[in-house]
Amino acid sequence: MDNKNLKIKQTVTLAYENHIKQNLDLAENLYTKVLKIDPNNVDASFLLGTLHLQKKNLKKAIELFNEVIKIKPDHVNAIHNLAYTLIEMGKPREAKKLLNQVISMKPNHTDALYNLANVYKHLGEFHEAENYYNKAIQIEPNNAKVHNNLGNVLKELGKYKEAINSYNKAIQIQRNHLNAYHNLGNTYKQLGDFKKAKEFYKKSSHYHPGNLETHWILSSLDKDILNLELKKNVKIIIKSEKASQKNKAYGNFLLAKYELEDQNFEAEFKYLLKGHEHYFESKNKPFDKGVNYWLSEVPKNQELMNLGTSVKKIAQDIKPIFIVGVPRCGSTLIEKVIASGNENIKIGEETALISFFVGEKMSQKESFNLNIKNFKEKIITQYKNRGLINKKSNNVFTDKSLDNFFFVGLIREVFPNAKIINCRRDPLSSIMSILKNNLGDVTWAHNVKHIFEFFDIYHKKIENFKKIHPNFIYDVQIEEFVNNPENESKKLMKFCELPWSKKCLEFYKRKDLTSRTASNVQIRKPIYKHSENKYLPYKQFLNVYGEKYNWFQ
Repeated sequence: MDNKNLKIKQTVTLAYENHIKQNLDLAENLYTKVLKIDPNNVDASFLLGTLHLQKKNLKKAIELFNEVIKIKPDHVNAIHNLAYTLIEMGKPREAKKLLNQVISMKPNHTDALYNLANVYKHLGEFHEAENYYNKAIQIEPNNAKVHNNLGNVLKELGKYKEAINSYNKAIQIQRNHLNAYHNLGNTYKQLGDFKKAKEFYKKSSHYHPGNLETHWILSSLDKDILNLELKKNVKIIIKSEKASQKNKAYGNFLLAKYELEDQNFEAEFKYLLKGHEHYFESKNKPFDKGVNYWLSEVPKNQELMNLGTSVKKIAQDIKPIFIVGVPRCGSTLIEKVIASGNENIKIGEETALISFFVGEKMSQKESFNLNIKNFKEKIITQYKNRGLINKKSNNVFTDKSLDNFFFVGLIREVFPNAKIINCRRDPLSSIMSILKNNLGDVTWAHNVKHIFEFFDIYHKKIENFKKIHPNFIYDVQIEEFVNNPENESKKLMKFCELPWSKKCLEFYKRKDLTSRTASNVQIRKPIYKHSENKYLPYKQFLNVYGEKYNWFQ
């Protein structure tokens, strides 16, 4: 090896040493220096690409990985990292092709198997995801993150016992696995076993006492944790320079609960707004894109507005019941009532299937009318894969993906015998419940102005569709429903063309009742009347946002 090549090799080694020590700027300068001397240096290009991936400079990372593959087409790790970068960019289908290529070249590439499973999970193809997680586990049985993610997929498939086993395996491998403890807590909470849920949230808190999200979740199950010592610690944590935006968010949500206890509504409201502001910041660019998507791109899509006018009868025998509305409108209650009668109805909860396929079409800038038959068949296939369309339930199932109100025309196009139930609740109650219950990845739900804009779009979309198809949507006013449940539930079941029985109102007695929403505590109890004045103290804080909307007056 001549002096020039030796010096290049030493520089790459020095850059890599700094890279693994997280001295990223120095490492980047050294890799760049090498590439100026030797533009075809595969190691420097690959490692610099990996560094840019770490720094979320995704376009630059893709450029460098492609350069490596151009020079060395069989560079397995470059192909894998290119796939991972595409996943980060929200291009799962492109990533899937590359990951399959990696696995064909190196069948035991655990990271490729794991990431391919993640892609299938993202695409809603849960059986395939389960298969690839299991393949990764066969190679690396002590990989905690794979066991944890397998648990998430098993839960999506309704295999709760297997999911719990997977989370427990993750904890056996990694005693302080935060996500596994949270997932166990969430699973038991969804199943209605609140004692077990508290147990695992408390274990999570034991290993990660500074994680304020755990304390916030736990406080909804055990108010006794809201003591003065926790309040003091929360204030210390969120003032720390090292505090993450997410921790600041949950810290403010917790402080809001203390103010509520003292009936200091204005202080509570301010903490809630701060919490949502920090939560939005924790997600940054993806949430900005999400807000634009839901408040601008989807509402203005002309093709979506025109779908559903000429129905082709391709799914006559499938009779889904779609429950739409805004979050915290009582939809979970309505779904459980419908599904708890004498019929064996499959509960879909929030599948987000139609929303997902619409998002793919829009991201690829494809026409909905182009190859509409294939588009319909994809949607139907995914409902079948979820086990929602089957003969035992007479092809009747529920789907309460609330944002389906955007896609009522498409639903009518795909499922001409569908039933649409529009869940309505006093806007003040829904808005304040959204602010008090962090809705996570619902991008528009972390800013009051965005919430009002979304609600306004919802009201306009529903009213517009009713004018075109006046008998296709059935309104349920949740306040009327809880005040007169028997009479209202009979009318509801009649619209759904389902027999009514007392079981409809005894949903809380079901042993198989699950819910992933913030309402999973309430649905374990009989229907009770809400106080009409519960949220009245907050109206004064929202008037400035709602003054131009007649539905808020």
